Amino acid sequence: MAKNAYVYILRCSDGSFYTGVTSNLLKRITEHNEGRYPDSYTFSRRPVELVYYDKFTDFRIAIEKEKQIKKWSKTKKQALIDGEYAKLPNLSKKTF
Repeated sequence: MAKNAYVYILRCSDGSFYTGVTSNLLKRITEHNEGRYPDSYTFSRRPVELVYYDKFTDFRIAIEKEKQIKKWSKTKKQALIDGEYAKLPNLSKKTF
C-alpha cells in the first residue's frame, strides 16, 4: 500500500512562507517548530504555523506540486491558502 504524501505551506514568524513535502505531516511540523535541522530555512524563523496542506497518494506528484508552489509569488501562495482558486491563473500572468 502506498503512503500518502502531503505538500504543505508554513507561515514563518517573519511572515515568509515555507513549502515542503512529507509523508508524516504532524511529525514534520513538530520537527520544524523544535528546530530539528539548524541549517533549515525555518530554523531562525520559528515558530511556524501550518497554513495549507494537500494530500496525495503518489509521492512523485506531490514533489512536482511542491516544486511548482515553491516558484510561486507570495501573493499567489496566499490566494491558495485563502482558497481563492479562481485568482490563481491571473496571478501566474506577468504584467508588461
